[in-house]
Amino acid sequence: MTNSELQYNILYSCSAERKRDGEAIVQDHVLSYVITGEITFYYNGGTFTYGPGSIGLLRKNLLLKSVKIPAMDGTPFQSINIFLDQSTLRKYSGQSDVIADGLYVGEPVINMSYDTFLKGYFDSIVPYFKSDLPLTASMAEIKTCEAIELVLRHNSRLKNMLFDFSEPFKIDIEIFMGQNYLYNVPIAQFARLSGRSLATFKRDFKKVFQDTPERWIKKRRLERAHFLIKEQHQAPVAVFNEVGFESLSHFSDAFKKFYGYNASSLKGNQF
Repeated sequence: MTNSELQYNILYSCSAERKRDGEAIVQDHVLSYVITGEITFYYNGGTFTYGPGSIGLLRKNLLLKSVKIPAMDGTPFQSINIFLDQSTLRKYSGQSDVIADGLYVGEPVINMSYDTFLKGYFDSIVPYFKSDLPLTASMAEIKTCEAIELVLRHNSRLKNMLFDFSEPFKIDIEIFMGQNYLYNVPIAQFARLSGRSLATFKRDFKKVFQDTPERWIKKRRLERAHFLIKEQHQAPVAVFNEVGFESLSHFSDAFKKFYGYNASSLKGNQF
């Protein structure tokens, strides 16, 4: 059983079974609180696991994967997420005269679990999702602004993260793709996150890799799958999603076409 309830920009999530979410781009900064169970975030540069009572801030434009796990006693995984959208942040910045004064260079996932003020803040939100009285629009706005205040109280330098309203700048495409090709997101999203239009991305990609993004990504994913199956003895059924394929059948067909033999034939692995 999986249940999610979004009230304005505040999301309550509940999952009774282990659930692996697909690749996602964090469009807005997210302040997340785990009520029960645990969640593991996988992203380029690190892995973070948050248990009950954990609080984390995720930076916008972050590519990640996540796995939600219920508690050992069977209690469903539950979390509350506050989306700090650009419109709200711009309004807050204008009203409070708080602006970025430099580039944010810290981690894209920040652990704030030890902050008692933020813990008290989330304790004040949980009842809205445990009763028949939903949040009103005005209350959701108040609680979002309170979240911004508390994040800045936690670390005032985070204003450089929250109030950076610029688009992603043009970055090294070879490094970027080498770090992110396993994420199953559209080519247009890769282009935007690298600071390019789709046409410019494809042109620059061709110059660097002498290939199209689609062919290069598929080749790298299949090579990674081959390594995991042959060298680390993982089963194809455990690998296909990790390397960016949406289904086992799609992966199997692509693998057979590329290598000329079935993935299941490596080291005796079976589907």
